[in-house]
Parts: sequence; structure tokens; C-alpha cells
Amino acid sequence: MPRRINPQCLHCAQLSVEQARQLHGEQGDGCWEESRCHRRRSHYRNRRDNNASRRSTYRQSAQENQAGQGPETISVAIALKPVAYLYLYRQKRQDAPLHALSVSVWEGEQHLLDVTPIHCAGMRNQKIQEYLVDVLKTLRERYGITKFEPEIRLEPTECPIKSCPLKPHLVAEESQ
Repeated sequence: MPRRINPQCLHCAQLSVEQARQLHGEQGDGCWEESRCHRRRSHYRNRRDNNASRRSTYRQSAQENQAGQGPETISVAIALKPVAYLYLYRQKRQDAPLHALSVSVWEGEQHLLDVTPIHCAGMRNQKIQEYLVDVLKTLRERYGITKFEPEIRLEPTECPIKSCPLKPHLVAEESQ
């Protein structure tokens, strides 16, 4: 069973060394011990990361042990329907304008189709909706897809369009 967290040491770990010595040293409450406190402060500051890596290592070794002793595994193929993913390139805030959009079609792990991404600058919502209806109409004819999977939001800096205005260094290289 692990020791309880000392709240005083936890608070002290958040202070600088000078502040901790002043508060808990000879002028303060006198609990500062040079030989012990540096290590303890480091432990309290890094305990979340240390515990996470310790758990990860434990799980990994447990899986390796289980893999050596575990039952045989088989894979069963199932028929999957094609699905369309809608990628929206917009900032995280709720009222952010749509920078670009793209669509890709997948069947299981097999990538079937990419619809050419487009920039949405200057387009109103109605025009974007009309575009998406046209895309869905084409996908319905080719793959029987009637709707998009839940949309995937990506940052505008990840825009896949080569001549994107957010990538001015690429535009300058192309014009030369």
C-alpha cells in the first residue's frame, strides 16, 4: 500500500527552492531537510508522469506474458460497406469559419476514393450544403452511400490543398 501524500510536501514542491527553504527552513516551520527534500520535491512534481510510465511498462509486460501463454487467435473476415468521411478544416472555437473540406471513402481498411478538397473562403453555408449534396449524390451512385460518417474536425494548418493561403512559403516556391 503506498504512503499517503504529504500535503505540506506537495505544496512545497510547487515552490522554487529558495521559497521552499525560506518557508520551511530555519526561519520558517523547520521541516526542510537538505538531504531529503530535493528528492521528495522532484518525486511530487513528477509523480503523475512516473506513475503513468510505470503503469504502461507493467501493462506491456503483462501483455507479453499473456501473449506467450494465451490462446491462439484467429481473424474472421466480415463484409463491410463503404463509408464516407467528411473532413472539416476549421479552428476549434464554435463560431470559426470553415477553411476547407474534403471527403474520403473507405471500405474497412481499404481506401477507395478521395474527393478533391476545396477551400470554402467566400462560400456561404447554402453553397457548401449544395456542394455536399452533389458529392453525396455521386457517392450514392457509385457506392450506395447515403450519408457521411460523423464529421472529423482538423486544424486549418493541416489543409491538404497545395496552394493554400496558410502555406505562403509553398505558394512562393511554386511561382518561381
